[in-house]
Amino acid sequence: MQPDGVDGDAPASRGAARPARLSPLSAVLGAVLQAREPVSRAQIAASLGLSRGTVSGIADQLLSAGLVRELDPVLVGRAGRPAVPLAGALGTVAALGMEVNVDYYGLRAVDLAGRVLFEHVVDEDLRGSDPEVALGRLADLAGRVILDLQEAGLRVAGTALALPGLVNRVTGPLRYAPNLGWRDVDVVRLMSRHPVLAAFPPSLANEANLAARAEAWARRGRVAPSFFYVSGELGIGGAIVLEGEIFAGRHGWSGEIGHVVVEPALGAERGGLEALAGQALMLRAAGMPGGATIADLAAAAERGEAQPLAAVRDAGRMLGTALAAAANILDIGEVVLGGSFGQLFDHLHGQVEDCLQQMVIFAPWSTPAVTRARAGELPAMAGGALTVLRGVVDDAEAWVA
Repeated sequence: MQPDGVDGDAPASRGAARPARLSPLSAVLGAVLQAREPVSRAQIAASLGLSRGTVSGIADQLLSAGLVRELDPVLVGRAGRPAVPLAGALGTVAALGMEVNVDYYGLRAVDLAGRVLFEHVVDEDLRGSDPEVALGRLADLAGRVILDLQEAGLRVAGTALALPGLVNRVTGPLRYAPNLGWRDVDVVRLMSRHPVLAAFPPSLANEANLAARAEAWARRGRVAPSFFYVSGELGIGGAIVLEGEIFAGRHGWSGEIGHVVVEPALGAERGGLEALAGQALMLRAAGMPGGATIADLAAAAERGEAQPLAAVRDAGRMLGTALAAAANILDIGEVVLGGSFGQLFDHLHGQVEDCLQQMVIFAPWSTPAVTRARAGELPAMAGGALTVLRGVVDDAEAWVA
């Protein structure tokens, strides 16, 4: 896997690689924030291979810095002193995850405990919009939220922005967002015109990659998850997760499954997965009235209406065909369906599974599983906030100082 920010042509300007080896301070903070349940100092020491004394000293520093909190003591076994679990601090540090998509923009702010401090989504058709205007509105919203958080006494760790297109993780700009009609947009420069955002310029990533980061977080455990994530919005995106980490590719452009051609006779544009299985096509093929949503389509399929069911199942076959190609190339063991495909999961996962069984060469020994996304609503915003919090972990010394 090529580390973030490394490219043969240009140095990284933003989003440097995660340290190969975390400092003890960062490792302990990461162990607390990564745990599904609060963990004791003894558990952290055992998992990291550090002494109890070292972990206790680091925990005291993190407590003093307002990065973690102690919970009520709990008895462990029948003898010995009760253990004092540690968890992420409440209301001390905030991270902002933002998103611009085809039909909405918004943000979510969370603290180190994962608690949502603020969330706001503005529904708006942004197809063909002026990026300067759209990003200016988001910057105004984010600026107000940052000032409110600071006024409430929180330290703002930073911002991250999810975009529905090709984001160059080395040089920074959004190269192409076809459903927005944006090309070669210097998003960071435009956002940083806002006086508040100038101090908190966003890191940028493809929305599917950030949604997949939230999905990996939702699936964290003893074994780091690996899967191919499909993001079904008005467009179709994808992301590769290997052992809990996003494999972004050389430029950050991996996972663009929506542009895989599944019907070559129709040509590259009309025969691509996005054209044949995207939201617009499904709604049209289902005969849904104008203004209908994927939720309406899911309800019609649930009622057993023939035309909607046929449209969804046809989309499932197209999706399965593209995913089979991805599986043969990437040796993926699990496919996670998010967005509209998650909403329609009960009515199309069978078609996806059939395609994988029939078209994946290793299927007789290990057919890729097909599961529904678990990250909840607005996963790209959640993934953006998680990316910012990861920066706090990586730079724990500065936050303690």
